[in-house]
Amino acid sequence: MELLQYGFMLRAVGAGLLLALTAPAVGVFVVLRRMSPMADTLAHVALAGVGAAVLLGVSPALGALVLALIGALGVERLRASGQLFGEAALALFLSGGLAVALVLLSLARGVNAGLLGYLFGAVTAVGPQDLVWMAVLAVVVGSSLAIFYKDLFALTFDEEAARVQGVPVEALNVLLTVLVAVTVVVGMRVVGVLLTSALLVIPALTAMRLARSFRATLGLAVAFAAAAVLSGLVASFYLDVAPSGAVVLVSILLFAGASWVAGRH
Repeated sequence: MELLQYGFMLRAVGAGLLLALTAPAVGVFVVLRRMSPMADTLAHVALAGVGAAVLLGVSPALGALVLALIGALGVERLRASGQLFGEAALALFLSGGLAVALVLLSLARGVNAGLLGYLFGAVTAVGPQDLVWMAVLAVVVGSSLAIFYKDLFALTFDEEAARVQGVPVEALNVLLTVLVAVTVVVGMRVVGVLLTSALLVIPALTAMRLARSFRATLGLAVAFAAAAVLSGLVASFYLDVAPSGAVVLVSILLFAGASWVAGRH
């Protein structure tokens, strides 16, 4: 309990749990729809937003959110219009986002310690204002999933059948892509834009190894993500290692353990 005596660790735990509640819930839909590369793509676009914000002297979180949302809408528009296949649209935005980020960061006179926090996470540097931002975005993500749960469920398992049933498929595709973008920004301060996709995907994959229903998959994914975040933060505090790396490594160990258990049954 020693680590809970420090305010910065309490904020870190709060930020980590907010991410653990949102990322895997979105991630289950993303993985089942084979959209896992979307998280990496929007992370690179968000990084361009960080570079633009630094150059303009505004909040990096705000810049990341704006650019991630623009990227999400752009990817979905190209994919839905048929101008590019889904993978091609993702590759275009991923490469473009990274290129723009590098140019903007070079114009902003390089990568300093603060920017490295957005790249690889700086959960122990989360301030009260960051926590409020993350809580608001997490509520938006959670509320959206709760309101559109049935339609997203139908869309995930049979898009054509959902369309016949009158489900607004195009609008829901946009919504899911936007939720991925928002989740990337929520995770930016915890594990960094370059590792957020890990908490979107790995807990979902871990839950799928054990769960026998969709609801159970969602519940287990959140539980595994929370366990990874808490264990990773404890390990980083006592072993003096990077929190983001510790969280992701614990997630991988949990996946390995779940795979072993599933293989025994």
